[in-house]
Amino acid sequence: MGDLERELRDLSAWLETPEPPDVTARVRVRLDRPVRRWRPLAAAALVALLVALVPPTRAAVADAVAGLLRFAGVGIATSSAPTPPAGTPSPLPAQRSAALDEAQRAVRFPIRLPASLGPPEQVLVADPDPSGVCRVATLLYDGGALRVDAFDGRLNLAFHKEVTPPGAEWTQVDGDFAIWVDRPHVLSYVDRAGAVREETARLAASTLIWQDAHVSYRLEGALSKAEALEIARSLR
Repeated sequence: MGDLERELRDLSAWLETPEPPDVTARVRVRLDRPVRRWRPLAAAALVALLVALVPPTRAAVADAVAGLLRFAGVGIATSSAPTPPAGTPSPLPAQRSAALDEAQRAVRFPIRLPASLGPPEQVLVADPDPSGVCRVATLLYDGGALRVDAFDGRLNLAFHKEVTPPGAEWTQVDGDFAIWVDRPHVLSYVDRAGAVREETARLAASTLIWQDAHVSYRLEGALSKAEALEIARSLR
């Protein structure tokens, strides 16, 4: 598989696209028409355009479809004025505090700690299934102002963000793609049925989102991009 094909397949996993229309009749009409010489040229031009847009300028693709962006279990929608949450946000479903070893037994993925931050002040687990296995583990630092959310990236969406343009910026964590949101934004939890839980909506701080070994991470706090990347790279 070539680099271009691999990049396009990766990109397809991050986009939510509507169901395609039924174009059978139109295709049959066009097949009956004579082949025009400009079509191969148009196809070559399209390939050239994709080559130009795919890395290192992949951010251009993201900006063009930012309203449909889905990455590492997080949906990101751009809005000219995201609706600010009203009142005090509710915690995640069935959220509870747990010791680190207990939290590790409560989830199906390894809980990794950022070496640059040290042991967390508090650990939370949330949204258990009928068997008691939790969907999200959260590490809290600095009185809860700095947090790392970890969840199984192979599951459906777990968080929904509303950001103002330009919204999200592509970056990298250990050579893999990540997303940096450099401003406060509305954050809501998405339950197991795929519904956005409006009661959990809150104003979130700058956030770095990435994925490693099928585990998705959200690092949120009053951090610069460089500080966030340093913390992310220190996970052990």
